[in-house]
Amino acid sequence: MVLKLILLSISLMALAFAGLGIKILVKKDGEFAGTCASKNPLLVKEGVECGCGGADNCEED
Repeated sequence: MVLKLILLSISLMALAFAGLGIKILVKKDGEFAGTCASKNPLLVKEGVECGCGGADNCEED
């Protein structure tokens, strides 16, 4: 029973990592959306701004 649970856990983790890998390969330039520092409330308290000047929606060049 324990072995089945361990194998199931490993399988689910492998599937998750494979999914992230595929997402990186499919995304343009391997970038994830919504990773701007201004979206993180902890960084906002410290005054960290987004790379495009703190705008809510950074436009791509």
